Amino acid sequence: MEKTYNMARGQLGFSLAEVLTALTIGAIVLIAVLEIYTRAQRSASAITGRLDNFRLPCEVLQRIAEDLDKIITPGSDTKVTVENKLDARGYQTGRLQILKTIYDRENKPRTFEEIIWQSTYAYDSNAEGLVLYRSHTGIASEDKLLDKSRADWENTYSFVPICTGVTFFKMQVPVDGNFLDQWTDSSLPRGIVATISFAEPFKTPMGTLEVPDEGKITRTIAIDRTRKINFEIVKKEYEGEPNDQANQQDEAEQEEQKDANATDADRGQG
Repeated sequence: MEKTYNMARGQLGFSLAEVLTALTIGAIVLIAVLEIYTRAQRSASAITGRLDNFRLPCEVLQRIAEDLDKIITPGSDTKVTVENKLDARGYQTGRLQILKTIYDRENKPRTFEEIIWQSTYAYDSNAEGLVLYRSHTGIASEDKLLDKSRADWENTYSFVPICTGVTFFKMQVPVDGNFLDQWTDSSLPRGIVATISFAEPFKTPMGTLEVPDEGKITRTIAIDRTRKINFEIVKKEYEGEPNDQANQQDEAEQEEQKDANATDADRGQG
C-alpha cells in the first residue's frame, strides 16, 4: 500500500522538459501576437498620418475659400491681389490680399476689411519649411467677442500663424487657360487656384526646392459667384427630325395628288 502511494505521489506535476517546452511554445505565440500587433499599429499610424496630411491642407484651403466667398460687400470696392515668389532658401511662397474699401460721408476711402494670406520662412522656428500666416484688419470685426478679449499686444500683431511645415504654397489666377502668378488688376479675377503641400521637398538643378505633384493639394475657388454671367446663344439652322422630314414628304405627295386630281377633273370637263 505504501509503494502504491509513493508511485502516485511521484507522478504528480510536470517534468522540467515539459515546463521548458511549454515556456518555449508560449514565447513563440507571444512573439507572433506582438508582431501582428506591431504591424497593425504601424498600418494604423500610417493611415492616420496620411489622413492628417490630407486633412490639414484641406482645412487651410477651406478657410481661404471662406474668405474669398465673403469679398462682396454692398457699397464697398473689393480688390484681390496675388503675388508669388521664391524665397532665399528656394521655397515657393505665395501671398493673397483681399482689400475692401468703403467711403465715409466726406467721400474719403477707409479700409473696411483687409485679409492677407502669406507664407514665409521663420528663421526663429525649429520647424523645417514655411509658416503660413493669416492677417485680418479693418473696421469690420471678424469676431466681436474675440476682438474685445484680445490683449493690447495681440491687436498690434495682426499676423496669426496658422500652421508650420509648409513646403509649397502658391496662389494663381486662371485666365483663358493660363495660370497667372501675379494679379494686380483693379477688377476681380474669376477665380483663385490655391495649392499647398506639406510633402518632403527635393532640390532641383536650378537650386530651388520642389514638391512632387502627387504631394500637392489644389483647389479652385470661384470669386463673386453672384456676378452676372453673359451667355452667348448660338442660333443653329433647324434641320428637322427624320419624322418631320417624312411628314413633310407626305404633305408634298398629298399636294401633288390634289393637283393631279384637279387636272384630271379639268380634262373631264373639257
